[in-house]
Amino acid sequence: MPSTRGRTDRRAREGTDRTALGLAARLARGIGAGLARGRAERSARRAAMRADMRAFRAARKRARTTGEQVDPGPPPTAFSLLPWLLMGLGAFSNLWQGKTPNPWVGAIGLLVFNSLYVSVAFRAFDRRRREAPSTRWCLLVMGLVTCALAIGYGGSWLYFFPLLGLATGAVLRGPNLGRVGLALTALAAVVSAYRAGWDAVNIAYGTFLSTMVTAAILSLSEAVRELHAAREKLARQAVEKERMRFSRDLHDLLGHTMSVIVVKSEAARRLAPRDLDAALAQITDIESVGRQALTEIREAVTGYREGSLATELDSACSALRAAGVEPEVTRSGEPLSPQSEALLGWVVREAVTNVVRHSRAARCAIALTGRAERVRLTVTDDGPGPAPAASPGTPGSPDTPSTSDTSGSFASPASPAPSGTPTASETPGRPRSSGGTGLKGLSERLAAAGGSLTAGPAPGGGFTVVAELPLESGDTPGSGTAGEPGTAGEPGAGGPLD
Repeated sequence: MPSTRGRTDRRAREGTDRTALGLAARLARGIGAGLARGRAERSARRAAMRADMRAFRAARKRARTTGEQVDPGPPPTAFSLLPWLLMGLGAFSNLWQGKTPNPWVGAIGLLVFNSLYVSVAFRAFDRRRREAPSTRWCLLVMGLVTCALAIGYGGSWLYFFPLLGLATGAVLRGPNLGRVGLALTALAAVVSAYRAGWDAVNIAYGTFLSTMVTAAILSLSEAVRELHAAREKLARQAVEKERMRFSRDLHDLLGHTMSVIVVKSEAARRLAPRDLDAALAQITDIESVGRQALTEIREAVTGYREGSLATELDSACSALRAAGVEPEVTRSGEPLSPQSEALLGWVVREAVTNVVRHSRAARCAIALTGRAERVRLTVTDDGPGPAPAASPGTPGSPDTPSTSDTSGSFASPASPAPSGTPTASETPGRPRSSGGTGLKGLSERLAAAGGSLTAGPAPGGGFTVVAELPLESGDTPGSGTAGEPGTAGEPGAGGPLD
């Protein structure tokens, strides 16, 4: 009997040992698997962090070398301030465990404080609502509730001061922030010293830190986003400015060049039956003008074109003579800076283009005079203006295309008139008006340099374009133009040009 009982006990102990060993083995496997998963997760987190750091360094390098803007990411929201309400769990725990006297008063105070905190947090991220007087009143009521709860209960209720600092830092900006932050820190120190003695240092420090750090982070975030928006706006304006520059340059370049090509083509066509050598000379001029136009367009595309006034005057005389208009050029005064010469060269080009296309003039006078502190360029023609539309094949001079032929070919309804002048169908036989893209673009160019442009019918007939630019006493080649914007004289005020 005893032996049977002993065998039973041994079997029971062996079964218990096997069960314990099995549990230990399963526990060991579970712990090993858990540790392995933990190591894998930590490795994955470290790898993700390293990848983020590499991406950040690469983006920062691109921003430094190429000026590429780094996306600042989504802006902070009120939900980033809400987790800090967990600092009030100690006060809630005291209420739940009945350790707070007058628990209903504490519960109402806790509810009011949390409600005001949430309201202020959502107002803080809306500029209009943040600066509203009602938001300031919410902060004031929060301060009163915080003082009442902290003085009445102490302990965990003192942590409402750092929460009040968070709300204050989220709302206030500018010089008022420092004064309010110091006042709030002093208030927290006094109340905490009354209730907790030396622990007041921690509460006061936490209040000051939460106020200033919150304000700094949110202000920096707003500044980054405003800077990002300003850069995007400047980039759009730069693109628009470059587009306007290219459009203006293309108009001014091609308007003059195409007028010269058309006039010389007509001359070659009319001269070919009678004088082949003269016609070939005109065709050679057309080739030269075309090559020059191609070069100018390339320079305009790259933005490096700087016109020369002397070159433009020579080109203008050639175009006027080809159109049967007698040019007269007079120039006096001090040498001009490259910028002034380039601007006045554009004026000569546009004005002469309109003379060739629309004036039907026999004479065109170009005068450049420097007097007092300004330089004036005047382009005057004696033409009556655009003629009524002529049918193709209008007879002209046998040798040189007449100005009426030239004007008719450009003023016909089939080909629109250039900017700045109405077509013949609009105002037949009358002087041209001064509006349009070409003259408007020139006016913008001159205004940017402190000058002005006026255009209109001359008193004695014809049409006058007057451009003025500031001229300093020491304005020599290589110096810039400066001066206050002036007003050009009335068109034709200078009288006839000799």
